[in-house]
Amino acid sequence: MTRPSRIAIVGAGPGGLMLARLLQRRGLVPVVLERDAHAGERPQGGSLDLHAETGQRSMCLAGLEDAFRHAARPEDQGDRLYDAAGTLWFDRDGSGDDRPEIDRSVLRRLLLDALEPGTVRWGNAVRTITPSPEGCFVVATEAAAERFDLVVGADGAWSRVRPLVTATVPRYEGATLVELGFEAARHPPVNALVGPGKMFAVGDNRVLIAQRNGLGHIRGYAGLRMEEDTARGWMREPVIALRRNLLSTFAGWAPSLSYLVEHGDILAVRPMYALPAGQLWPSRTGVTLLGDAAHLMSPFSGEGVNLALADAVDLADAITAGEGWAAIEAYEACMMARAAPAAEGATQGLNSVLSRAGISPVLDHYRERAAG
Repeated sequence: MTRPSRIAIVGAGPGGLMLARLLQRRGLVPVVLERDAHAGERPQGGSLDLHAETGQRSMCLAGLEDAFRHAARPEDQGDRLYDAAGTLWFDRDGSGDDRPEIDRSVLRRLLLDALEPGTVRWGNAVRTITPSPEGCFVVATEAAAERFDLVVGADGAWSRVRPLVTATVPRYEGATLVELGFEAARHPPVNALVGPGKMFAVGDNRVLIAQRNGLGHIRGYAGLRMEEDTARGWMREPVIALRRNLLSTFAGWAPSLSYLVEHGDILAVRPMYALPAGQLWPSRTGVTLLGDAAHLMSPFSGEGVNLALADAVDLADAITAGEGWAAIEAYEACMMARAAPAAEGATQGLNSVLSRAGISPVLDHYRERAAG
């Protein structure tokens, strides 16, 4: 394959948008196909920390370093750890760290604003992707069918592009998070509990998490072990039933902690899924993946968006290297090798936070980080 001129990026998340930005800066004209009707159709989730060697480097290479620094929140890098009785075991304000926070919605808007008008085709859910005799792929959406030299799957956990290269699908991790929302001004107890960053409260196979977001928002999560069928049932439950379930699950926890499930706005039920760590598919000319579409993992490594942004940098380099498909095949191997330790760490993190050992393994992890 020569340098592709017709490139479709499926999915307008941070990784896909970063790839589009980098390719445009090199003279290419990618299109981004996104199922959402507009940027604000769905909530984008909570706060992200961008790491120097991956996320921040990507923003710099995209010419967006100043915009990122202006939007980021370096003051929100702290960590607190409580047990189920409400005892504070670890408290670090994060000053001096270099992993500034930024709301996912703000990062997405920053990347969208950096693209040429019309780059993202909203309301274009991909229906089919089929090979053509000319060696291209025909991507059919609700609006049209077009030929592309290269199709990039940046469409997350349940990617429509991934089946073109592998039959592997995400596996349930045995745990589910219920997402909660708070306005800090309306919930002083939560505001005080969280401190300058995020807090974890860990008990027997249960966890409560709260993280400071921008504009006075706090995002919370109640996590527990459950069967996949139960988790899917919770996704269909009305809010009043979900809250009743949570109150039962966290009965006996300190009032300062159970306040989270008593008063938080219930936003979503999120079963945790992951792809096998480090699995590499047989490379197929004309199709590749990045981000969660390639290496989905639970959020307990804090690496997901950073890996997606780093993938975008490496894939942009491969596309424009002038070395044909060999460069993209090398990108795939490098991407998966980089993601494997993070994926293993995410599984370890989930199993530490949700275990019968309670707070001990999490406290050990925090102390090791602080010492190192």
